[in-house]
Amino acid sequence: MNCYECLTRDRTTTAVAVCSRCHVGLCPEHLRIDSQLVKEPRGMGQVTQTPEARRALCEVCERAEG
Repeated sequence: MNCYECLTRDRTTTAVAVCSRCHVGLCPEHLRIDSQLVKEPRGMGQVTQTPEARRALCEVCERAEG
């Protein structure tokens, strides 16, 4: 799989990850790593897991989430 962002710039670069929101392939240059709390229902409430989960995003989705 190739990086989508590189393809839009007429380059071919091997993707190392996939955006967790829009699912495009990403090379290291265009990959953004974010963290996300993982919450699981337990009994009458929720439990937050630690450490936070790692999440791969493209530049567009990262900006959209603000």
